[in-house]
Amino acid sequence: MAQFTLYENQNPDSRESYPFFIDVQNSLLDSLNSRLVVPLTSYRNLDESNISNLCPIITLHEERFVVLTHQMTNVPTSALKAAVTSLDYLRDDIIAAIDFLVTGI
Repeated sequence: MAQFTLYENQNPDSRESYPFFIDVQNSLLDSLNSRLVVPLTSYRNLDESNISNLCPIITLHEERFVVLTHQMTNVPTSALKAAVTSLDYLRDDIIAAIDFLVTGI
């Protein structure tokens, strides 16, 4: 599994709120049965408390989404079946958001 791959959320219970996940786990740990992911939500769900350093806004399929870094979670690898695209070009923004979450810098 490649780091920074965007996946569709296949879970019908959470798909509406979080339609996508970004796999942020390093590929050196592919032998684990889970992956660390960051959920995305539609920009329409954004409230005024968004911190741009923590929650970058990206555009996919002509729609804006918020990267919810503070809601990182793990999912079983079996839940990541529907790869959409690579977000490797956003690597620096994603790593900066995770760094801000952990260090505040």
